[in-house]
Amino acid sequence: MNYQHNFSLKSYNTFGIEASAQSFIEVTNEQELAKVLKENQNIFVLGGGSNMLLTQNINQLVVHVNLKGIEIVQEDADFVWVKGNAGENWHEFVQWCITKDFGGIENLSLIPGNVGTTPIQNIGAYGVEIKDTMFSCEAMEIATQKMRIFTNAECEFAYRESIFKNELKGQFIITSVIYKLTKKNHNLNTSYGAIDAELVKMNVEKPTIKTISEAVIAIRSSKLPNPKDLGNSGSFFKNPIISKAQYDKAVERFPEMPHYKVSDNEVKVPAGWLIEQAGFKGKRFGDAGIHKNQALVLVNYGGATGKEIYDLSKLIQKTVLEQFGVAIEAEVNII
Repeated sequence: MNYQHNFSLKSYNTFGIEASAQSFIEVTNEQELAKVLKENQNIFVLGGGSNMLLTQNINQLVVHVNLKGIEIVQEDADFVWVKGNAGENWHEFVQWCITKDFGGIENLSLIPGNVGTTPIQNIGAYGVEIKDTMFSCEAMEIATQKMRIFTNAECEFAYRESIFKNELKGQFIITSVIYKLTKKNHNLNTSYGAIDAELVKMNVEKPTIKTISEAVIAIRSSKLPNPKDLGNSGSFFKNPIISKAQYDKAVERFPEMPHYKVSDNEVKVPAGWLIEQAGFKGKRFGDAGIHKNQALVLVNYGGATGKEIYDLSKLIQKTVLEQFGVAIEAEVNII
């Protein structure tokens, strides 16, 4: 293992922000991770760097968790339990499962990041969330280096939330995740967003998990910039969940406001619609901006600092609240 000092993190965060780590080390197995944690408690854990905005240098040891490997741990006639180690690229993991005809995560194609961070954020897209397929995850306690298995229920999943973002924040490092996927009779979810319309464009009459994945990839590619070409972290904001009473009040002033029913008392409003209606879509403020095709995505045109992108996000939040009376929260972790 090789400790490096004053290490640039520009290529380790998808925003492409220039920031440095006081020291940096990459770990590729649990034994290395345990050794590093035993010697260093004041650490910053780095996975795929896709869900964070660096607004400052990291004056800690940055531990890059890069454990690789995919394996089938159990299967029966209907289901398969697939284990992905934390450092596996999420989209590549999804595609590996699709080539085996394992269903359940095809709607989550092309989401940036690594396997290990999927339960933390309870990532989701097009009507599917990680909580729908995650069977369990294994994590190392930072203080003791002991391994613990968390069941789906123990992760306390909610919309873009889990126990790892709340009660146990900063206490565990996820090393692997097991997903329970279907081998046949796949539950195909095509009704959310533009999937059905995209399948029609593709001349697909009988969808499969493969064609649904292809449709999702096409939709996301048309809306979301590749971080390698334009620094970004995918969706910067969560879609706000508001009371039906609050929505009914807002829709009197904005009759075209879209929504999705969450419960009898709550609805979800697309944050991208709110931001676009507030006039931000495609706007540029120096090297920080809002993507021209998707108002949910903040971008770095090359030389933006993390603080400039953060300040832009606060301006968007303030404007949306003033215009619509709806508060939107950042989905990205601000460091």
